[in-house]
Amino acid sequence: MTVFHATPVFRLVIALGLLAAPVIPPLHAQTHPGQVALVREVARDTGKSAAALNRLLDGATRQQSILDAISRPAEAKPWRDYRPIFMTDQRIADGVAFYREHRALLEQVGRQYGVAPEYIVAILGVETNYGRLGGKYKVLDALVTLGLYYPPRATFFREQLKVLLELPDNHLAGPLDTLLGSYAGAQGWGQFMPSSIRDFAVDADHDGRIDLRNSLPDIFASVANYFAGHGWVRGGPVAMRAQPDSAATPITVKDSKPQWPLEQLEAWGYAPLAPANPGEPSSLQALDGAAGPEYWFTFQNFYVITTYNRSPLYAMAVHQLAQAIDAGVQQADATQ
Repeated sequence: MTVFHATPVFRLVIALGLLAAPVIPPLHAQTHPGQVALVREVARDTGKSAAALNRLLDGATRQQSILDAISRPAEAKPWRDYRPIFMTDQRIADGVAFYREHRALLEQVGRQYGVAPEYIVAILGVETNYGRLGGKYKVLDALVTLGLYYPPRATFFREQLKVLLELPDNHLAGPLDTLLGSYAGAQGWGQFMPSSIRDFAVDADHDGRIDLRNSLPDIFASVANYFAGHGWVRGGPVAMRAQPDSAATPITVKDSKPQWPLEQLEAWGYAPLAPANPGEPSSLQALDGAAGPEYWFTFQNFYVITTYNRSPLYAMAVHQLAQAIDAGVQQADATQ
């Protein structure tokens, strides 16, 4: 057998080759299931530091109270129980006062985006009681919990977590790991999810930052821009009470998207209780009211509100609060 003896030159070549070999860092020991893949995607798509992203996620905590909260949403209540949560004398009075205090800015934003100002105010009233209740959960904890530990809606919430990690710093009201919001990860006075911040939030005060917690111009314009971007019809109707006759055709709808001209619903036995355009694209909602079943024609602008929260109960609460605020503002103006 021939024994090979490496020459000094050969040994040098081997050493240089080893030195030139790529050094592969060990994988980060993930704190949450799916963290490695998520960080890889965000780092690839944004160029952000994987180490910094891992530090953020390592600091997030799975919250059982968030999993409990999402299993019992208020929208599961019947309308007779849901409506009193938002349609209170105090919330209406506070909305009227808020509108009148910020009237110039609200009406300027309303004209710019074609959205009635009372609906901007009503969204803030329903979502955070006009900024008083912004949420108690860390947004990062909420989206980690729902995106990585809640299989029924993991696809949606993981995408929201990814978008949150991808948002530029100037799209947030503060450091990402300090932001507070709802159990679902919505933040600011208008409770925007990360994808809504990305797609619809506006730097209306032109200070180089989108601040949905401290800047009223940004808050108002972002809500209005969201509505306009989803197809709000300037001056269009939202909802109108309907009266069925004894032979009315039962109607089931899967969502609030307008499906028929109003005259078709009339032909099926549902009469409008106020003058209406017979050709207006419409749908029908049946709600379990305090005095029995309530029937409502709903239109494109109602559908737009359901893109904010898909529950028709939510959209009806926003609509009725907006109408009450508008009536209160007009009454206050008339008595001045």
